[in-house]
Amino acid sequence: MQCFRRQPKRSVSQENILREQSRRVAALNGIRLGLKDDKDLKFLLKGSQLLKVKSGSWRKERFYKLQEDCKTIWQESKKMLRSPESQIFSIEDIRDVRSGHKTEGMEKYAKDVPEYRCFSIIFKDQRKNLDLIASSEDDANHWISGLGKIIAHSNSMNQKQKLQHWIHTCLRKADKNKDNKMSLKELKNFLKEVNIEVDDYHAKRIFQHCDKSKTEALEDDEIEEFYKILTERKEIDKIFQKYSDAEGFMSCQNLVRFLYEMQQEEDAVVAAPALIQRYEPNERAKRGNAMTKDGFLMYLLSDDGNIFNSSHRKVYQDMTQPLSHYLVSSSHNTYLMEDQITGPSSTEAYIRALTKGCRCVELDCWDGPNSEPVIYHGYLSPHTLTSKILFSDVIKAIKNYAFKTSPYPVIISLENHCSVDQQKVMAQHMTTILQDMLLVAPIDGNKSQFPSPEQLKGKILVKGKKLSRQEDPTGTNGNNNLEAEDVSDEDEAAEMEDESVKTEIQQKGKTAGHCEGHISYGPGSQSDTLKLAKELSDTVVYCKSVHFNGFEDPSHPRAFYEMSSFTESKALKLAQESGTGFIHHNIRHLSRIYPAGWRTDSSNYNPIDLWNVGCQIVALNFQTAGTEMDVYQGRFQDNGFSGYVLKPEFLRDEQTKFNPKSITEGTWGTKKKLLLKIISGQQLPKVNKSKNSIVDPKVTVEIHGVQQDNNKKQTKVIENNGFNPKWDEEFTFDIEIPALALVRFVVEDFDMSTKNDFIGQYTLPFTSLKQGYRHIHLLTKNGDPYSSSTLFVYIDIQDCD
Repeated sequence: MQCFRRQPKRSVSQENILREQSRRVAALNGIRLGLKDDKDLKFLLKGSQLLKVKSGSWRKERFYKLQEDCKTIWQESKKMLRSPESQIFSIEDIRDVRSGHKTEGMEKYAKDVPEYRCFSIIFKDQRKNLDLIASSEDDANHWISGLGKIIAHSNSMNQKQKLQHWIHTCLRKADKNKDNKMSLKELKNFLKEVNIEVDDYHAKRIFQHCDKSKTEALEDDEIEEFYKILTERKEIDKIFQKYSDAEGFMSCQNLVRFLYEMQQEEDAVVAAPALIQRYEPNERAKRGNAMTKDGFLMYLLSDDGNIFNSSHRKVYQDMTQPLSHYLVSSSHNTYLMEDQITGPSSTEAYIRALTKGCRCVELDCWDGPNSEPVIYHGYLSPHTLTSKILFSDVIKAIKNYAFKTSPYPVIISLENHCSVDQQKVMAQHMTTILQDMLLVAPIDGNKSQFPSPEQLKGKILVKGKKLSRQEDPTGTNGNNNLEAEDVSDEDEAAEMEDESVKTEIQQKGKTAGHCEGHISYGPGSQSDTLKLAKELSDTVVYCKSVHFNGFEDPSHPRAFYEMSSFTESKALKLAQESGTGFIHHNIRHLSRIYPAGWRTDSSNYNPIDLWNVGCQIVALNFQTAGTEMDVYQGRFQDNGFSGYVLKPEFLRDEQTKFNPKSITEGTWGTKKKLLLKIISGQQLPKVNKSKNSIVDPKVTVEIHGVQQDNNKKQTKVIENNGFNPKWDEEFTFDIEIPALALVRFVVEDFDMSTKNDFIGQYTLPFTSLKQGYRHIHLLTKNGDPYSSSTLFVYIDIQDCD
């Protein structure tokens, strides 16, 4: 039985004092956010009743309120013995706030309520959407506008402001009796809250140093003094002192010298004055064209001091080459939120993939009730418990979110298992919903090679089967009177390796008598066909699915628009045995790779070896976090997060002899030596939320690329310090093929007896590395940025002799 400690009852005057203190703290945090006296913020701080919607029969009133820290929302719960922590969620966890009926839940369960009263909170992780109904349009607008402002202003805060906000929030949390003072006991609790453990002697020494008034409690200026000691960055002070004068100013000339000598910035003369104007908080220093220590720290914590080259955050590559010359961010089983046995299917999964930069999504289409095709993981039916979603709803979601993150083309990869009648419905939905977005004719009459991503901006392409008598999908020489015919069926079922999965699919094929045509069970089987409707065939222009029968004979070249799909094992076998041949194939043709059939847990394979032979559409399960997705997102944050990355020249050159499995001398780029120093970490998050749990961090640096380059090295473990651990360890890596290499930094909480716990990571292409002293802004397991968790490193890249 859980026991509750009764809190002593406060007097009315005490309650009033606390309420006034809370109001003052909230006002101060509002100012820090740049939202002083904002009406929406005031409304959220007061809170309101909202209807929480879970299903058609579950719609209950709950009270929601923004807390005084202006970064967490408290939600009322009727559940017994629910912990206080479970009733709070952070503003930082919110990905989006949508007005109206913009989620599946609202679409299904709130159609009876006017859209202007409805809104939904979409979370960054796998948490379910929070669908809410306000009592009035004004209340809904306050919540939508208020949350939007807080998110936008929080994102625009610099790292120092975020740190200050976070520490003051933790200080407030540690102040148990809310007297705006900090006792020695409260100071110790605060240190644990921010993920650092110090012995009693050290804690007492800090406390006594700050307690100038000798009152056994820190307040006002004394707390600020404690804050300064806590946030001191001695490693940065040391660098600053080398380039600053006796008065603590770094002149513009010395900043230029630092940018040249340490940061390897070629445009240092132009950059230095701009950095001073951008980051220097001291007006006197700014007028004197100089930088203080605070400005220097703000620069190093900014985008300009980031390890990732900020110029690569924009599209900078040539986007006018044929589509087959690019790697394309691609999702497998896009409709699934979790695994392939019990995971729910959802249009939300498409929205999440597209907003993460995905440019190729998969639709597994099956006959549904009321002549409406549905999407779900039908291969394992009836053993799968995955839910079904309407094909039309998915097409609507694609239309609404296809170009929110990137303007470049989206490919719809159709896995078609429908009857002819429902195929016609599919074609009709795509035509009527997507309208001009849907590509139905060649661009500029181009019939000899793929158009470029630039030419295809804003367009949606369909990958699928084509009627054989319409031989040229880019021309008009097909038989336009043909209504339907049997075509060979090369879908994922045709390539299944796992025998138990194949057996289930075969059983499905025998019992699915309501479908016209049959499902293919083995590669190359001539009798396995699918009846294809002309209307659906007509939606395919540049991505005609064909079975792979080996690399083409130069004397009988295949049409450029014919593309094949491969299981990961078949593709890896080709990469191993015929690397150069696969590269040549991928110069002119698109290749789609997908996970093996046995991966029913939606696990992922390593995409690197397939990118190394030029495979473009290397599809992963976006819903599954892990090293593979980290590497994937690391590759595609390049080139402006556009979802398209231009392959290196040696993977596009028709005369290339490159083979990643057998590196020989060639024009693959200059070999590099990476000299790397892991200096320190800042504000690493707690892995175990227990009050007394402090992380023991260690850093692993991994190189992912060609086999010769794959390597990893790790630091020592720092015990009981996630707040400001110091490593000062140097590593060296030799990089044979820099254009194909990625660098991954992983921080873990070391555990002697069990597997280390993941803390954070960051992955980027080797070619996007900035040199010098840089901060690495760590990402969560799901690839979202932490607000203030960083590593501080030094990078030096040298040409190998």
